[in-house]
Formats: sequence, C-alpha cells, structure tokens
Amino acid sequence: MSAHLLLVDDDPGIRLALQAYLEDAGFSVTVARNAIEGEELLKKHQPDLVITDIMMPQVDGYRFLQKLRALPRFRQTPVIFLTAKGQTADRIQGYRHGCDAYMAKPGDPEELVAIIHNLLERSRQIQSEIVGLLAELQQRPAPLPRQSSVELDLTPREQQILQLVCEGLMNKEIAARLERSTRNVEKYVSRLLVKTGTSSRTELVRYAIEQGLVSTSRPTN
Repeated sequence: MSAHLLLVDDDPGIRLALQAYLEDAGFSVTVARNAIEGEELLKKHQPDLVITDIMMPQVDGYRFLQKLRALPRFRQTPVIFLTAKGQTADRIQGYRHGCDAYMAKPGDPEELVAIIHNLLERSRQIQSEIVGLLAELQQRPAPLPRQSSVELDLTPREQQILQLVCEGLMNKEIAARLERSTRNVEKYVSRLLVKTGTSSRTELVRYAIEQGLVSTSRPTN
C-alpha cells in the first residue's frame, strides 16, 4: 500500500504540479487549498506525512502545524514545510514550530521525494522499535499474575486496544480491526497513556508487558 500524503498550498499551480509528480512517484496524495481545508481533511483521513506551505491566508502554516500537533494521532506524523520563505531565520522558526524538514520554493521535486522517503522510513523505524520491544519482552520470564488492569481501572475496550497496541498495530489498523473510527481509537490510546503514566507508544508497550497487563503470546493471522 502506497503512503498517503496531504499537500496543503494555496497556489493552484504548485498543488497540481506537486500532486502529479508525487503520484507519479507512487504516493497517494490528497490536496487542500488552505489550512482550514487541510484541517477538515485531517478529520477524514490519516495521512502518513503532511506537506504544507507557510504563507497562506487566514491560517498560516505555523498555526496549522500547531493544531495538527495538538491532535494525539498526528503528534508523530512527519511534516514538511514547503515555502518561499527560505531565509535562515524562517527555517529556524519552522523547526521551532515542530516541522521535520524544510524545503524552499522553487525546489527540486526529486529532492522532495527523497526527503519524504527518509521521513517515512523513520516513522517505520519507530513502529519497528515497538515490534522489536515486544519480541524482546516475550523472551523474558512471564510476570506473576496480578490485578493491574483492575488497579488501573481499564475498561474492556481499553484492555482490548492495549492488547492490539502491544501486538504492534497502529491506530489506523486497530480501527479497521475493531470497525471503529481512527479518531475513536486515538482517544482510547490517549487515555491509556494517561492511565499508565507513559508518554509514547513504546513506553506504553513496555509498561503493559512488564506489568502483565496483556498477553505476550504472538498473535496469529
């Protein structure tokens, strides 16, 4: 399955040219004419990576990125600023707002594709770390039975989603498995992070397995 990208730019020429190039490069691309439209599309899709302009009417790229990062399911989503503002100070401001890469217009689309592949690979590595952690913890002696789920007051749905997270599934995959919306799954994962006092999926997986909150047997297809 190809990676899904969200491209946000108020310049129709840039949108069309980049969409065509990125689709030719094998990506699935959704386009938005401005940040407000981009926010609406975020509610309907879960892009693997976002490319956004900075200088846009009403809501600029900085504010759009802040709103995106405020959503738990997009805290780790790679974001590229694609803009005509290419001065060092502009780049610094972009990184301070949390972008992962910065490319000035007009840029080389081949370079953009290379940046996208690099950032997507990094995201896959994070997922791989979770799977590797699960495999590592499965080699340890099984923890003694305990009532941790009762102590944490986990609901049956929270327990179910925690198990799937520990099997290495991402929110989108969990949503498909349970026939629920990705937004709904994201809320459950956020509650689990709060209840367990962890700050990332990797920490949540380690905590859940070490505390005996989930089964460590390998899932079967």
